[in-house]
Amino acid sequence: MKKQRSLLRSIGVGLSVVVVIVVFAYGFKVTKVNLKETRSEQRLVVLTRILRALAHPDIITYEQEEVNIEVPIYLPCPEEIITLPEPDKTGPYLVTDVACAASKEFILVEGYSFEPGSKGPINFIALSGAKIQLDNFETDANGYFQVSVQMPTRQPVVEVQHLRATARVPVGGPQFTDTAKITWAKIVETVFLALLATTFGTLLAVPVSFFAARNLMSDVKSSLASVALTIIGWPFGILIAFLANRWISELSTPLSANIGINVGGVIISPVIAYALARWALPQEELETPKVPMRIARILTLMVSAICIIFLLQLLASLLLSVGQMLIQPLGPVGFLGNFVSQVGEIVQIATPIILALAGGGFVGSFLSTYGQNLSDRLSDSYIKGINLFFAAAAGALLFMLVGAGINWFYQINDPVKIYLWPGAVGAVLGLLLAIRTAPKDALPIGTTLYFVMRTILNATRSVEPLVMVIVFVVWVGIGPFAGSLALALHTIAALSKLYSEQVESILPGPLEAIKATGANRLQTIVYAVVPQIIPPYISFTMYRWDINVRMSTIIGFAGGGGIGFLLQQNINLLDYRSASAQMLAIAIVVASMDYISSTLRERFV
Repeated sequence: MKKQRSLLRSIGVGLSVVVVIVVFAYGFKVTKVNLKETRSEQRLVVLTRILRALAHPDIITYEQEEVNIEVPIYLPCPEEIITLPEPDKTGPYLVTDVACAASKEFILVEGYSFEPGSKGPINFIALSGAKIQLDNFETDANGYFQVSVQMPTRQPVVEVQHLRATARVPVGGPQFTDTAKITWAKIVETVFLALLATTFGTLLAVPVSFFAARNLMSDVKSSLASVALTIIGWPFGILIAFLANRWISELSTPLSANIGINVGGVIISPVIAYALARWALPQEELETPKVPMRIARILTLMVSAICIIFLLQLLASLLLSVGQMLIQPLGPVGFLGNFVSQVGEIVQIATPIILALAGGGFVGSFLSTYGQNLSDRLSDSYIKGINLFFAAAAGALLFMLVGAGINWFYQINDPVKIYLWPGAVGAVLGLLLAIRTAPKDALPIGTTLYFVMRTILNATRSVEPLVMVIVFVVWVGIGPFAGSLALALHTIAALSKLYSEQVESILPGPLEAIKATGANRLQTIVYAVVPQIIPPYISFTMYRWDINVRMSTIIGFAGGGGIGFLLQQNINLLDYRSASAQMLAIAIVVASMDYISSTLRERFV
């Protein structure tokens, strides 16, 4: 029995070895492994030239004097006997051991009376003037050198051709090359490109991560009426905010032309908004306010919101004007004025987005609370009818919005296909959901939102920044701005995943303790979640900055700015000495970033 088991084990091991060999053999075939190419003489010559160029990065140079000395050579040897003229020995001169040679034949080249310590290339000069470098030389203390060079493969010609030694002698101190200066500028651009991408990506990834954390979203449940009214309220809230923003923009545009009025509005608007909000939202109330007081408070909050919108629009206009005015007077630090102007642009672009989210959130939250109150107070029979109506309306509206989005991409332009059919399908699905759901059942809306958010993050993260930057280059043009946007988008997806997983691994004790005090969701996150996630969040952010610095060198290949664009140009031009300088700069920056991030993690994490 033991012998049989041993035999079976041996057969199994043998078969496993055969399978592994077959797998790797097929892998060699698929990847076209051909070690014979590694011994190709031509490839070895080119490889040697590239490696030597990479070992001499173009960083330091000297002001040099250059002397070109030539000696005639025939390639190949002519039929008649040839005699080379005597060289002029009053200055530097070259001597070869033969007057002619065949292709790939080695000849000896000697140089005399050159400047001691001078060095440079030995080139073959064809009749067309084309130059082929054969080797390099360096003279000794007597101005002498001796080099064996291999003649190139050329078409045979009858006329004499030449070997040229170019002797270069430093006459000044060391100085940085133009390549080094450009490389420095581009590596600084790369670092700040990654910094901005990490900063903006982190700011958006933090709130997104809370929606992508299962432990925070799993207990978020609402009645069907509440969910349906939320879906209905968001689009209407966004529309109301959009119209309000446009109306206030028309009112504020004439005022924004005057800087004095701008400054006054920026100072007064927040004071008024704060005072109105403070009155409308008192901290303590002894009794429940009556209906007229509630209406007054709602109207007051609306006026406060108008003041905030007015403030944002005046602030954007003020920053744009002041920033443009400061660029020229600031001179060398005029970039500060440009920064102020760009912040104004950001405020101008972000204002309608922020208002749309705020409007949708406010109306959606208000209707959600109203729907939950209805579900809690009314009987099952009434709630069943309400659920049927609002679920059908919410489903129809949701699917019509999806149809409008699809039409934007595919330009169907048929109202029946865009709105009617999707609306009907959405209404039917809403009715089916209302029929199958008990009147007062709580739906796992938090879990649904969790899966939707994770799906979006996974899809975004699966697209490489190298692909994203192609889209952004079309949008904003070639340069580091496109690279920053691509990296920021990928950073949001990557950090949101890391952040959310960290939130999911926090200790449940503090979370349960804060909930037991009756704290709302925001208070729970602030007092129970945030203290536990700050150290790992800092660590992940620093690590992401490190990643973005390295990734920014790659997206430059697709026009994303930074040093990658310059590196690609030099590689395409076969300028390997310049490419070596850029690769060295990348290595130094990455190593420095690793050291800095590890030091900061030790101190703060």
